[in-house]
Amino acid sequence: MFFGTFDPIHKGHLQLANYFAKETDVDKVWFVLTPQNPFKKDANILPDQLRLELINRAVKGNPNLEVCTLEFSLPKPNYTYTTLCELKKQHPNQTFVLLLGEDIISTFKNWKDYDKILAEYRLYVYPRKHNNRTIPTGFLNHPKIHWVRAEQYEISSSQLRAELKKGTDMSAYIPEESWEYIKQKKLYE
Repeated sequence: MFFGTFDPIHKGHLQLANYFAKETDVDKVWFVLTPQNPFKKDANILPDQLRLELINRAVKGNPNLEVCTLEFSLPKPNYTYTTLCELKKQHPNQTFVLLLGEDIISTFKNWKDYDKILAEYRLYVYPRKHNNRTIPTGFLNHPKIHWVRAEQYEISSSQLRAELKKGTDMSAYIPEESWEYIKQKKLYE
């Protein structure tokens, strides 16, 4: 489960998801599109359906990647543990793993029910800049947290949005079909 607002999805997201699907014991990566992150309540993000279209275009034809819109039907803001409980109800035979960036794990203790997530699920943590935040010591050797040596990507959705607002061509960072949709609909301008 790769949770995010994906505003917009970029090639780093896809390369990371493909890495997990091909290089770890993860069979398939589900992009869980989050309508309202509790830590980004005031964020000005694209509407859900536009971000969904961007993701669908990005993963089209890739059997290792899937899009999950479950959070669209859940109460807002969206909490990961609530979503995981609902997923478990809908898919009782599936084993779910969370994919998190190193920047997120440094603030993971702020998540609602983070202790329940750790008790019930494995976390795969990939390298990411985290602005000198300290990773809690208990997370470094936690049996449910697996530190993965995936390639680190130096682009973020917030950087892309800032450049797109300036009119910068960011086609090198955004999947081709998603980029075409952004240009066609004049998103982020």
